[in-house]
Amino acid sequence: MPVKNNIALVTGGSRGIGVATARLLAQQGYHIAISYRERKDSAESLLNELKALGHKAIAVRADISSETDITHLFNEVDRQLGPLQYLVNNAAILKPQMRVEAMEAERINQVLRTNVTGTILCCHEAIKRMSTKHGGGGGVIVNISSAASRWGAPNEYIDYAASKGAVDTLTIGLSQELAHEGIRVNGVRPDFIYTEMHKDGGEPDRVERLKSAIPLGRGDQPEEAAAAVARLLSHESAFTTGSFIDVAGGK
Repeated sequence: MPVKNNIALVTGGSRGIGVATARLLAQQGYHIAISYRERKDSAESLLNELKALGHKAIAVRADISSETDITHLFNEVDRQLGPLQYLVNNAAILKPQMRVEAMEAERINQVLRTNVTGTILCCHEAIKRMSTKHGGGGGVIVNISSAASRWGAPNEYIDYAASKGAVDTLTIGLSQELAHEGIRVNGVRPDFIYTEMHKDGGEPDRVERLKSAIPLGRGDQPEEAAAAVARLLSHESAFTTGSFIDVAGGK
């Protein structure tokens, strides 16, 4: 059932899961804010598509590793759209495939600043707006994690997998912390998904190499992860918090 006058922020909304999620939520009647770091043209193209559906949509440049940028992002949502009710923490970075003994502190810290610190700070800003403790009307947070948090991504992205393990822990703890303040917190764990992120890791066709090891025998499409996000945001999941939907083909 379509929702009305509901405002959702999707971080990292200029590619992959972020685009698919913003598009699906707009189709379901949400007003959409997206953040982007570099892909201004992609963000503006998506905005035009969303606005054509008859809903409000904005794009704000924000590096989720920067506390100043995060504060600006949420202030712009307040100013241009109104009270935030839904947050999808999707923004994340991935570095080239590498074993741990080759990693340096700067690489590790860049991954953790965006994927962990940035995600926590986005939750921080959302809570101030959503929590009944602060006069808000409640809301929903969905954190995009990864099935790599369960299997560790050895020889490739252990730092990324570790960051997503932290996101899982955040999801569990925050769901309990906010349960009496009108906010549900859940996670979606995709993996082996056809997005441009694999190019960041140095192997654009990684899913093709690994798909034979996936029980369902194929890679994941961004729209499938987006559908899981939409379900957790919806009233159909009103009694669900601290939970995860794995979208990983049985891996």
